[in-house]
Amino acid sequence: MEHAKTVLYVLLAVFGAVFVGAFARACAGAWRWPGPYQMLVGAITDFFDTWGIGSFATTTALYRARRTIDDRVLPGTLNVGHTLPTILQAYLFLGSVEVEATTLVSMIAAAVLGAWLGAGFVANWSRPRVQRVMGVALLAIGGVMAYRLRGDPTGGGAIGLHGGMLALGVAGNFVLGVLMTMGIGLYAPCLLLVCMLGMNAQTGFPIMMGSCAFLMPLASLRFLRERCCDLRASAGLAFGGIPAVLAAEYLFKKTDLKVLIWIVLAVVVYTAISLLLAARRSSAAACGATDATSQPE
Repeated sequence: MEHAKTVLYVLLAVFGAVFVGAFARACAGAWRWPGPYQMLVGAITDFFDTWGIGSFATTTALYRARRTIDDRVLPGTLNVGHTLPTILQAYLFLGSVEVEATTLVSMIAAAVLGAWLGAGFVANWSRPRVQRVMGVALLAIGGVMAYRLRGDPTGGGAIGLHGGMLALGVAGNFVLGVLMTMGIGLYAPCLLLVCMLGMNAQTGFPIMMGSCAFLMPLASLRFLRERCCDLRASAGLAFGGIPAVLAAEYLFKKTDLKVLIWIVLAVVVYTAISLLLAARRSSAAACGATDATSQPE
């Protein structure tokens, strides 16, 4: 296990260094210090992100509340801004939470592969179809977790998976990697997945954080290359998020995981319902446009 962690640490350092270099080049000649609100958003969202709640949905809500950046560059801003805090999360939880090496590495690799292959696969789907698939999948996961909450919501006592259960874990995280390309955060569903498979909920933290820590730098390089992000807002997320991660990791050790699982479940259900409603609106708008174009002149 220590050898596997060492390899992951080295790879994370390489990915982080490449990302920092790309961000510095993108900011050359256009650097502006982020404002207090942008750093506050980073602090709030990455604090709760460290507890497994996720940061994309909360960051989107806080930025859209003030209309401080263009929605068009919001996905890139989220990925770029939260990359370094996520890498820090992975470093902290890989060292403090015990997970069997085979389970950890294989599930991280599955998520990365899912995201890599999913980009091309999902690109051919219509927006309503993507929204429906995501919404139904999240509701199914949430339903299973709600059932488990009747007993012990923190999962079993296992720190690793074997045989068929490992295959299910790898397949599940592969799907979650694909969903990442659709804009669904991996944290909450991954935490639910490990609990459903009988692992202790804490083991989900290094798995989900490790997965995203490798995925996000790769996605961010593309956004930076295409200038499809708000650099100032991204810097605010990073500057505010890094100290918040350290504080959240310290308090995490004192947190009741049952309360945390309830919060994660609420986020999953809310996201699922929002997606299904958005799919309904998208389909209605598409039908309206079709009817309008089919009217005789």
